[in-house]
Amino acid sequence: MTLDFLGGNRLQLLTNGRAYFPALERAIDAAQSEIYLETYIFADDDTGKRIAAALVRAAGRGVIVHVLVDGFGSKGMFEQTRLLLDVANIEVLIFGPKTSPLTLRRKRLRRLHRKLVAVDARTAFVGGINIIDDMHTPRHTPPRYDYAVRIEGPLVASVLEQTERMWRRVAWASLKRGLERHAPVDAAEPGTQHAVLVVRDNFRHRSDIEDAYLEAIHDAHREIIIANAYFFPGARFRQALRAAALRGVRVVLLLQGKVEYMLLHYASRALYGSLLDAGVEIYEYHKSFLHAKVAVIDKHWATVGSSNIDPFSLMLAREANIVVDDVPFSRKLRDSLIEHMRSGARVVAKRHWRHQPLWRRLLIWSAYGCTRLLMGVAGYGGK
Repeated sequence: MTLDFLGGNRLQLLTNGRAYFPALERAIDAAQSEIYLETYIFADDDTGKRIAAALVRAAGRGVIVHVLVDGFGSKGMFEQTRLLLDVANIEVLIFGPKTSPLTLRRKRLRRLHRKLVAVDARTAFVGGINIIDDMHTPRHTPPRYDYAVRIEGPLVASVLEQTERMWRRVAWASLKRGLERHAPVDAAEPGTQHAVLVVRDNFRHRSDIEDAYLEAIHDAHREIIIANAYFFPGARFRQALRAAALRGVRVVLLLQGKVEYMLLHYASRALYGSLLDAGVEIYEYHKSFLHAKVAVIDKHWATVGSSNIDPFSLMLAREANIVVDDVPFSRKLRDSLIEHMRSGARVVAKRHWRHQPLWRRLLIWSAYGCTRLLMGVAGYGGK
């Protein structure tokens, strides 16, 4: 696929909630007309209440506020916050049923996993950070590691279009009233950076995010660095990485080192052997929970977003990534990745990987078999 990059943007890379939430709160407090906020998780913790309070303040000034959350991702975590928003007459919609994690029906597994915000048709945010405290992780490890991007410029219109379209779809399904007319899109070009919003849905954009990755990997000449929390790609993606490494491109994967979801954690390790054999470098992040979904290729192409490289994100969930063609932005993201690899990751050595104890190898291949079986039962397989 050929991406249509838009010029004239100003992009700010935000690392972790420590940078993202103050930037989001400032944008909300500056809103004058409308806000669309879309997220997988909106938690009843201090961070959730902080962002909810900013939304309530905006509504009190007459700003029209729309909040859309996923029914499963926010299940049991959004009740108190929703009451705060309801009291302020903020419109809240829930995407999809609050299903059990054991539900394997394909339709019910199609979640809203995007993290998008559009404010006054002037400012937007895209990334992987949910509305939840960075420290809200099992066993209270250091802050969850993730990224988002603040956007000004022509690309804001793409984010606004996507949030409006999703709001209309969910409102229609929920028999809610239609949208208010939004403010005119700001046509200013405050920067010089080129970027495009790429989404994955179940209609016209089923494989757009994966295709964007594959095209960039295929065109890579020097270096590919991918950081991804949940890594279980299909055959096409694995072959593209191996082919790049075999033609001399440095391919680096920064993956989850801590056990968060045990089955996927061990199943993904079944893929290590063939990647290591091709010369791919694999690092596992152990300092905290890795939640990032980013990549930098040849120091000029970069992506930041919500899409993992696993069947859930690439074949079922609604996702959104920003793809950037800009050297300074890509350099900043690359420098951040290298620093986090240096300070919080461990290299997976090929010679040690080949000499794992039998019990661990059995665990890995059993997890892989179970994951493949569940994928088949749910009605999708690896491409």
